[in-house]
Amino acid sequence: VSGPLLVIAGAGSGKTRVLTHRIAHLIETGVEPGRILALTFTNKAAGEMKERVQLLLSKNHSLPHHNIIGGGPWIGTFHALGVYLLRRDGHHIGIPRSFTILDEEDALSIVRRIIKERHLDPKQFQPPRIRHIISALKNKHFIASDENEGAETDYYPQEIQDVHKRYEEELASAHTLDFDDLLLRTEELFRTQSAMLEKWQHQWQHIMIDEYQDTNRLQYLLTMQLAKKNRNIMVVGDVDQAIYSWRGADFRNILSFENDWPDAKTITLEENYRSTSTILTAANTIIQKNKERKEKNLWTKRGMGPHIELAVAQNEREEALRIAREIERLRETGPPLHEMAVLSR
Repeated sequence: VSGPLLVIAGAGSGKTRVLTHRIAHLIETGVEPGRILALTFTNKAAGEMKERVQLLLSKNHSLPHHNIIGGGPWIGTFHALGVYLLRRDGHHIGIPRSFTILDEEDALSIVRRIIKERHLDPKQFQPPRIRHIISALKNKHFIASDENEGAETDYYPQEIQDVHKRYEEELASAHTLDFDDLLLRTEELFRTQSAMLEKWQHQWQHIMIDEYQDTNRLQYLLTMQLAKKNRNIMVVGDVDQAIYSWRGADFRNILSFENDWPDAKTITLEENYRSTSTILTAANTIIQKNKERKEKNLWTKRGMGPHIELAVAQNEREEALRIAREIERLRETGPPLHEMAVLSR
């Protein structure tokens, strides 16, 4: 429970279980629940984690009742953490407590209006693409300002830089933050206000992060800032499951964990509780072709299972018909329709 810990958890090996049991174990061994911070990527995952921790703690009758009801561990998403911190301490960097959060549609509307005001061709400067560029820059820790004037020149035309700067001015004048600001401005708070960083380092002395392979630059920086003092950081993830590079995630964060924390312990979870060994063998064989990864070999007690079938169709119509016929055939042999899934691109 002390010091940095990296858990490489393969698909179906019980990542959420590892995190929830660790939180419960920390509390059972005397750590105050309010000293624990657990971060994940979706509200659904955070809700499930809270329920599981609550259930585990409720079974331990030796724990004081307040451990379960109030002052519990802080469990949520990175963005929810940003809102929580900025509502309390954002005024130290000029963010009023009453700030509003801009949804994606409103952010896109502002970009459209700025492009129109500047008489830019919307076919050349497509608003959704410009909005995506602004978001990507923020998640890479770029702040549009006069001091950074021209810093983007090597990558983007001056027109995009102008739109970005004007966009930031509009948000500031309306006391509004977009989704990316929730992380960007929290990192700024910690970087520029040492007293605030120390306050929250003292508050959260044990930090756990789920799906670490999908963290971006800002999430990585926030994690390092909060964990630097106490060094009790545990991350769970699997580089083979990195799927969010399109929204700024950098799988190298998990690959470099042992360099960032040289005294880190590493535990690899390789037993899969979900799939058959036929599926795991196929998956392992394919993923081994990746050059940047941590070696592991998933296995299961569930037996071989049926073969994987590969069907090549002449066109999408034949493909659809073949899938429909297979569903009919399967239904006749027993499995109900709600136990079948069709995935398409």
